[in-house]
Formats: sequence, C-alpha cells, structure tokens
Amino acid sequence: MFETLAIILGVSLLAAACVAAKHRFWPPGPDDEPREDVAEYISMMVGVLYALVLGIALVSVWDTRSAAEAHTRTEASAAHQVRLLSDGLPRRQAREVRSGIEAYVRHVVDVEFPAMAAGEPLGERGWGLLSAVREASRAAVDTAPSQQLTAQEVLAELGSLDDARRGREGDADGGLAPALWVGLILGGILSVAFMFMFGVERSWTHVVMVMGLAALITFMVLLIYQLDHPFTGMLAVDASPFTRYF
Repeated sequence: MFETLAIILGVSLLAAACVAAKHRFWPPGPDDEPREDVAEYISMMVGVLYALVLGIALVSVWDTRSAAEAHTRTEASAAHQVRLLSDGLPRRQAREVRSGIEAYVRHVVDVEFPAMAAGEPLGERGWGLLSAVREASRAAVDTAPSQQLTAQEVLAELGSLDDARRGREGDADGGLAPALWVGLILGGILSVAFMFMFGVERSWTHVVMVMGLAALITFMVLLIYQLDHPFTGMLAVDASPFTRYF
C-alpha cells in the first residue's frame, strides 16, 4: 500500500518537475496565446479515468454483495433440506439431527448475523455446531439401506452448507482494495477541483454545477462503501432466508 502511494507521489512530482523545467527553460513567448484547450483536455482525461475507477470499484463490490446473498441463500436452503431429510433417518438419529440443525440456525441468526453487522469475528461456535450435526448424521452399520441412502443425502447437503458458510465468512471478511479507495478519494477531489479552473459567467450556475458534481461523486462513493460491507447498512444481506425456513 505504502509502496503504491510512494510510486504515485513520485510520478506526480516528476511530472511537476517537468512542467517547472519547461516554464524555466522554454517559457512561452509574448505572442503565444493561452492554451485553454490543454486544461480542458486534462480535465476530460481526469473525468474518464475517474469514471473507470468508479466502474471497477462498483463492479467489484456489487459482485461481493451478490456472492454474500447467494451464499446466505444456499446455506439456508441446505439447512432446510437437512431438516427435511432427517425424517428418513432412524427416530433417535432424526431427533438429534433436527435439534442440531435448528441449534445451528439459531446461532447463525441470533449471534453471527449481528456480529457480521458489527464487523466482529464469528468465532468457532458455528463450526462446532455444524460438526455435531455431521457426526449425528452418520448412519450406523445395521441401518436399513433406505436410511443409509438418506444419511448420505444429509451429508451431501451438509457439504453444500459447509461451502456456503465458508463463502459467507469470506464475504464478511473481504473488502475493496485500499488502492481503489485511494483512487476513489483522490479522483473525486481532482474531479471537483478541476471545476474551479474554468470560468462561468453566472456565479450561481457555477455553484449549481459544482454542487451537482460533488453530490453525485459523494453518492457513488457512499454507495460503494455500503456495498463493500454486504452485512452492514441499508443494503445489508439479512438473515431472512433462514427465518423463512425455520
């Protein structure tokens, strides 16, 4: 991260030194006209590059949120299937599997989702409950063939649940790269700052233009921030897929 910032600062200082050297050794002549088109070209390039950074960041965080929603739905669906399939197991084993998966879901809804919303680690309790369900799902040697087949289906659903849970944890721990955040902040500041380099005859028109651009950039950055935290804020993925089934 610091190496990236150092490279960006070094290139910027090099460009500034080149401009200063040009004005020092090759100053504009008295008959040269001011080149406003150069400033317009630079402003346009800043806008295009910033739009590119915004697009990359928005696509990245949107994919993260979509993945978080998909993982949550898959996990809840697999837990629901485990509870349904438990009816095909021996009575005692079915009771253990059913109570185990319900305890797991209660832990996810009551403990893990609030923890993810607060940005706190999930801990190992959920994995322990899931392991207990897996152990309870193993069929005994003398189990009927149909019940052994059901036990295999339960274990397959638990495998899907395991993968979805790992994905959900990864979505909660992930985030946008710091380099992109630097680009978003600096690009937004430059885009607004360049608005002051061009004169507008009506001051109120200039004010409205700057306000509109600043508001739009702020909205996009805040939207990216919300999507970058898929389990927090107004656009958060909630535990409704679990509460729908249990």
